[in-house]
Amino acid sequence: MIVCSCNVLSDGQVRACLQPGPGCPRTPAQVYGCLGCSAKCGRCARTIRSILRKALDEAAAHASHPSPAHACGSSCEASCSLGSFQTTRPSEGVAA
Repeated sequence: MIVCSCNVLSDGQVRACLQPGPGCPRTPAQVYGCLGCSAKCGRCARTIRSILRKALDEAAAHASHPSPAHACGSSCEASCSLGSFQTTRPSEGVAA
């Protein structure tokens, strides 16, 4: 499904850049950067944020129920940045 018609980005492309690790995007703007583009009209940001939240929920569910292949529990999964990213940031006192 096309998520961003301005940049012709699919939901699969957005999910593909959400691989665990320190470089994992945490905001729609970072997703755009990961995919080599930038927001144009911005209407897709809400959908991208929703995909990020779903990825966070799935990572949290996976961490609380480790698979048999990951029998050591969540201690070594703690390095997965999907379990700790924010989809919104608190106000930093900067005018938008």
